[in-house]
Amino acid sequence: MFGVSSLLPENSVEWLNTVHGVTLGPYLKLTWPSFELLCAIFGLSLYSAAYVSEEIRAGMRGVAEAQRLAAAALGLNRWQGLRYVILPQAIRIALPPLLGQTMNIVKNTSLTMAIGLAELSYTSRQVEAQTFKTFQAFGVATLFYIGAIALIETTGQLIRRRQRLAGGAQR
Repeated sequence: MFGVSSLLPENSVEWLNTVHGVTLGPYLKLTWPSFELLCAIFGLSLYSAAYVSEEIRAGMRGVAEAQRLAAAALGLNRWQGLRYVILPQAIRIALPPLLGQTMNIVKNTSLTMAIGLAELSYTSRQVEAQTFKTFQAFGVATLFYIGAIALIETTGQLIRRRQRLAGGAQR
């Protein structure tokens, strides 16, 4: 992905690497994300989309065929049956693996260091190189990763508890 810039004309590469921004009012300026960040988002999105789509598909296959037939018997067309009957049950089934995939995405952001994006692991390496405090630099980074993963897990537990209280089936 990062090698695409060598295929582009010189002017477009220069434009991609230039800082762009939009000023909204006297105090708010929005800047264009760096090319490295755009490449990282694109790459991680493509990589994760395959796993997420398979988890959703598995959740949909986990819904009984009788549910599809019941939706048709109620007079719902295919899209209505999918929206109101199948997908709510499929998401409930697929939620645990989807949360696991979300955690993988958080952990995989450290791979973006390879394309020069200054993310948490990259910043930890720079702090370690400047201060020679390896344990402290990577200890803080580890705490940030653990905090992000714990937040995702807590959110998942709250969603599952809410589903259980609302009378949803738990698998």
